[in-house]
Amino acid sequence: MASGLPDYIRAARPVPQSNRVAWYKSTAQTYAGIMLWFVFWQDIPAGGGTPGGTLAQGLGIAFCGLVLAGLLCHFFYYLAPGLFGLKTGLPLYIVGTSTYGATGGFLMPGFLMGVLQFGWLGVNAFFSAVLLCAPWVGGPDAAVGTPLHAVVATVWAVLAAFMGLKGIQYVARVASFLPLIPLAILLILFISTASGLGSFNALDLTGSARSAADNAQSSALSIWGVVAFLLTYIIGFFATAGAAGTDFGMNNRDAKDVQLGGLVGIAGATIFAGGLSLLIVAGAHGLGKLDDPTKLQTTALMANVMGKDIAPIFWYLLTIAAFPPACFSAFIAANSFKTTLPKVNPFISVGIGTLVSIVLAVTGWAGDVVSVFSIIGASFGPVCGAMAADYLLSGKRWAGPRAGFNPAGWLSWIAGFIVGAFNSVAAYIDPLKEYANLIPVPPLMAFVVGFVLYFLLAKIGLQSRTLEMPATTQEGAGV
Repeated sequence: MASGLPDYIRAARPVPQSNRVAWYKSTAQTYAGIMLWFVFWQDIPAGGGTPGGTLAQGLGIAFCGLVLAGLLCHFFYYLAPGLFGLKTGLPLYIVGTSTYGATGGFLMPGFLMGVLQFGWLGVNAFFSAVLLCAPWVGGPDAAVGTPLHAVVATVWAVLAAFMGLKGIQYVARVASFLPLIPLAILLILFISTASGLGSFNALDLTGSARSAADNAQSSALSIWGVVAFLLTYIIGFFATAGAAGTDFGMNNRDAKDVQLGGLVGIAGATIFAGGLSLLIVAGAHGLGKLDDPTKLQTTALMANVMGKDIAPIFWYLLTIAAFPPACFSAFIAANSFKTTLPKVNPFISVGIGTLVSIVLAVTGWAGDVVSVFSIIGASFGPVCGAMAADYLLSGKRWAGPRAGFNPAGWLSWIAGFIVGAFNSVAAYIDPLKEYANLIPVPPLMAFVVGFVLYFLLAKIGLQSRTLEMPATTQEGAGV
């Protein structure tokens, strides 16, 4: 008899081996769909609005940063959670109890994953509304802050939340095919601009951008600046999906599936989607189609590249492909809250979260993707780091749930979050503004702190005792 286990752990059942599927039927295609979301790749060339963006040092440096980010996402953030899922057959909110404790597992990572979904819903609503409004207001840039944008973002978030709660089965039927839309659009844009790549010159781009910028003091990113921006942007975007690797891994057949699913669906798709976005902007510049060299967002260039009649079609197709992820955000949040807050009606918990998403979208905060991704990376960077350390310390197996709140997990998360969020918070506090760039690549540093501190705290005995699992939960799980 397993004592001291909450009901949600007792009720857990591993996915049997007979129900596991190949990497290309699950992990790879799902992750590739995430990386093909237009919100991810459209701002990769922009570099946070600096002259020349991430193209300031040329395509070679930008691709180096892109490849490094994709590999770090696979090996640091996804692999340990994915292997945990494979070896246990259990989902993240159960596997995470070895890192954060059987009681603490209610909050971390399960509840936190649910809460952050509303941040993603806000981002989705903001940018989808931008593209939906763009044809009617003179382009994507003109849409932000308009009453029309606020109305469309609100309706989008409400519809996505409702479908996530009540109609997710209908959304799921088409969701696996919709990533083909952004894939096709990226390829069409690349073919349309490829002839300009030979004429692309990073110095011309940064020079004209400085001339066009309102702030004459703005400077282009250095080589390290380009790499650091891409690491921060991509890792921050991916962090929650990395921890969710547990849920993908529990449906894989073997370790080869876990590895190939990540290498193709994460690293490969990141380099493919982000790389095409860079090439499209560079080619458009080479062809002289950048009417404003300070605007390097790929979707904003579509009218220049494809014409004012075709661009709205592309914008609307991209929003259609973005609707299922918005629904899935609400669905994931609802499942998280059902587990951690079983007595609260999901319509109430998800309704409150959706209201927060609407506020984020309407105020424009969700549109500051660099800040959003930094906070998300700060939240889940230390989770992935601690889980990786826990995996290695336990002999590359799942140790099982630990009693109460596991101190090693919680202390490492607190320290990692502080490090990861420091730059973002400091930027809004006058005495700290001069230190707003103190932490290099905050999402990566959050992972490092989470990993190292968990490892050290566990070594000095700050892990709570392991609880015995029921035989039905362990059966076939390979713990």
